[in-house]
Formats: sequence, structure tokens, C-alpha cells
Amino acid sequence: MNIKENKLVTYLIESKAELKKVSWPTKKETIKYTITIVAISAFVAVFFGILNFIFTKLLATVI
Repeated sequence: MNIKENKLVTYLIESKAELKKVSWPTKKETIKYTITIVAISAFVAVFFGILNFIFTKLLATVI
């Protein structure tokens, strides 16, 4: 049991040290990236929605 506790403590200490090395984005960058992702997701959703509508209408005319 003691060995597992030591491994856990070592893991947590090393994880904390690695997180200090991370280059975190600024608040402005985070907002910019979030808006970009939401806009791209909305575009893809609309694009596939239009394709779905077109293919549904084409399939309805064939059947």
C-alpha cells in the first residue's frame, strides 16, 4: 500500500511541475478561439443541414 501511495504522490508532484511549464492562452486568445470554434461548428451544421434537405428532396422524388 505504501508503494502505491508513493507513486501517487510522485505523479501528483510531477503533474504540478509540468502544468507550470504550460504556455496558457490569454483571456483574449481564449475568447477568440472559442468564437472561431462556435462559428465553424455552426457553419458545418448549416452545411450538413442543407445537404440533408437536398438529399431528402432528391430521394423523395426518386421514390
